Amino acid sequence: MSKIIKVYNHFKWTDLARPTQEELETLTKEHNIDLHLLEDILEYGHLPKIEKVKEYTFIILRAYTPSAKENITAVGALTNKIAFFINETDLVTVHRADFEFLKNLTDDYASSEALMMDIINEILLTYDKPIEQQADKMDEFERAIFLKAGHSISIESLYYQKSKARISKKVLQLTQSVLNQITVKPELSSLLQDTKETTLSYLLQYDEVIEDANTILHSYMSVTAQRSNDAMKLLTIFSAFFLPLTFIAGIYGMNFDFMPELRWKYGYFITLGVMVVISIIILSWFKRKDKRRIMIN
Repeated sequence: MSKIIKVYNHFKWTDLARPTQEELETLTKEHNIDLHLLEDILEYGHLPKIEKVKEYTFIILRAYTPSAKENITAVGALTNKIAFFINETDLVTVHRADFEFLKNLTDDYASSEALMMDIINEILLTYDKPIEQQADKMDEFERAIFLKAGHSISIESLYYQKSKARISKKVLQLTQSVLNQITVKPELSSLLQDTKETTLSYLLQYDEVIEDANTILHSYMSVTAQRSNDAMKLLTIFSAFFLPLTFIAGIYGMNFDFMPELRWKYGYFITLGVMVVISIIILSWFKRKDKRRIMIN
């Protein structure tokens, strides 16, 4: 366990990283915190929440932690939680992952609420770069489909991008609910409002990413279906040309003795001529049908 204690003018901040259950139990005794809250702290993938317990306010929030290349479909793998116990004289933060922003906080805070709001703001900022990366990925998928003649995309990659966006949106929605229940001193109300607006902005961006992912999937399926239809159309045209010719060749390939055409002096050339005429008729029919379709459109 890594334990850092900082004493400010009006409050004390205790930060615990990777604590064991025994160490958490010791913490609850030192700060008079209900023991049942350990279950929430230790539970893997626990979602954001806020709860008033005795003289403390208990909050769980989740920060975005993995790299953009990881294929993830679970809340606990995509984000890591930070638990807060806060009152006017104490702020206790508990987390298992290492967060660099906790090491870079300033040393000038007038209250525990000011420090907590600064940490919450840093938690939200962890979603900023992933949103940009996912938006860029959606643009890349769109360019591959529409600007590269229906170039294939990775459906698996699209699925994971959509899954990460969906999980992040769910976490941010619960975070927004927590922020709406937090009460701070009047001098921090503007900072709290800014944090709420940041959360809303991220939610709207994730909505756009999810909508883009659905649109890209439908577009890709449409383009794929169109390519299949074009291939079938070409095969149909070839079949229309060669089916009657194959029929004629099949008849004259039976080699029956009593086939008068086989002994014609010019039978071979007449048969070839018939094949050419049939091909010309079929070609003319296709052209006339294509012109009629263009006129209708």
